[in-house]
Amino acid sequence: MSSTAFPFRDTAQPASSPRRASRAARACYAVSALLFASGVAHLLVFAVDGGPWDGPVSWRKPATFGLAFGLTLAAVIWIATRYLNLPTRKRDALLAVFAADSVLEVAGITVQAWRQVPSHVNMQGAVNTAISMMLAVGGGVLVAVLVTMAVAAFRGTPGLTPSMALSLRAGFAGLLVGLAAGAGMIARGAILARTGHQQEAYSADGFLKPLHAVGLNAIIVLPLLGWLLSFSRWDERRRTRIVAYAAAAFLVAGIGTLILSLTQL
Repeated sequence: MSSTAFPFRDTAQPASSPRRASRAARACYAVSALLFASGVAHLLVFAVDGGPWDGPVSWRKPATFGLAFGLTLAAVIWIATRYLNLPTRKRDALLAVFAADSVLEVAGITVQAWRQVPSHVNMQGAVNTAISMMLAVGGGVLVAVLVTMAVAAFRGTPGLTPSMALSLRAGFAGLLVGLAAGAGMIARGAILARTGHQQEAYSADGFLKPLHAVGLNAIIVLPLLGWLLSFSRWDERRRTRIVAYAAAAFLVAGIGTLILSLTQL
């Protein structure tokens, strides 16, 4: 089947005001770039200042969260503006909330790193409790926004190639698993902290970290793979098969990391 039978760009985008959509996308892309730059800057801080890489208090958190949020936000902006069948105002509102919430999350974690105190499930004192609650609420907002976009991806977009549609659905499925893992870690740590086991909460809230990472990377890697395959000379059946293999690899990796995490409890 000819690849030209499945246009992958303009027909995947709902009718909208190009100028307004472009401005919204550029603003959100600028935010993603700033978040990524923040992550890089904190890698440099770690290189100069040193200290532990692991643990509840380290430069790892502002570095990895800045990089992760920057990349994920950029990926979601690209996907939403090109491939999701959402009304323009709703799409732009979701992207704006996602960008603002990403800044809030990274800022809270960064402030705590510079204060040299744990950022998550830290219930020691009013300021730490307030920041931990802010991060938890922000995480809930992120879940709501990304679930809405995932629903749009699973509903499909007219004119989208089967391989691209599969890459979007598998990517969002992985992202939702990653978000669930993150929520599970926070919930476990919060329960321990509220029952008087604060130090245990710091060490226990990262037990699903590998699964969390695998899931977040799926929304970046799989749609990018689907897009790159659209430039190949392979027919659509082969492209879809390759995306399916890649999605299966993420599934195996996710199951493997979950089993490993559970065996270490």
